[in-house]
Amino acid sequence: MPPAWRGGAAFAAATSPAAATAAAPACLGAREPAAFAGAPGSGSSAEPPPPRPAGSAPAAPSPARPAPSPLPAPADPAPHRPPAPSQLHRFNKMAGSVAKRDALKIEDGHLNNSLGSPVQADVYFPRLIVPFCGHIKGGMRPGKKILVMGMVDLNPESFDISLTCGESEDPPADVAIELKAVFTDKQFLRNACVSGEWGEEQSSIPYFPFIPDQPFRVEILCEHPRFRVFVDGHQLFDFYHRIETLSAIDTIKINGDLRLTKLG
Repeated sequence: MPPAWRGGAAFAAATSPAAATAAAPACLGAREPAAFAGAPGSGSSAEPPPPRPAGSAPAAPSPARPAPSPLPAPADPAPHRPPAPSQLHRFNKMAGSVAKRDALKIEDGHLNNSLGSPVQADVYFPRLIVPFCGHIKGGMRPGKKILVMGMVDLNPESFDISLTCGESEDPPADVAIELKAVFTDKQFLRNACVSGEWGEEQSSIPYFPFIPDQPFRVEILCEHPRFRVFVDGHQLFDFYHRIETLSAIDTIKINGDLRLTKLG
């Protein structure tokens, strides 16, 4: 057979439908005709998907969503453990230091003033024991206030609070003001003693402020011409100075049927 004829026969064979069908899987990587949906004889009316271009990589499958991780189980509450002995030792040591410091403050007379600010008190004393005698640092001056807080006894007769010029008993020290509460006739008296001579006693008050077995708060405010006296926050009366040198008034004395809780 001539070469040209053999080439023509080969071309015809290559272009025949059977040859195209057989070569399609190898050239295009296509499926066999029966695998397409809607191919003749398949019984399906759906159109076949468009062929994938030659040489293209197959589409990557969409990544699967990871399953949600389970929530951690709630941890069991930590059991209560008693403090270690070393911690108890440190705590007891700290508590003892605080108590000792407070006791020193009381014994040295370092208390808060009547306004509550943490400053060194003007009244110095060893202990709040009646009868009581304490020193007023620097003496009295205008603007200085003396605070006395305590509890009246259950069955009281009287008690007195005095501001004096020193502690002398013989000769007796001058008394700038003496406040005396008398429960038998409900009087709150005040007077002064200069050079051994007592002056005129004053007794006028709007009401008697003290009650047996109840707390009280007495404040003595020093002003230029007078002492102004408050009980439980209420002004009761004024007492004009009979001693001119206020700085000489440097001692407070308390006696009678009461228990002291605070001085300042």
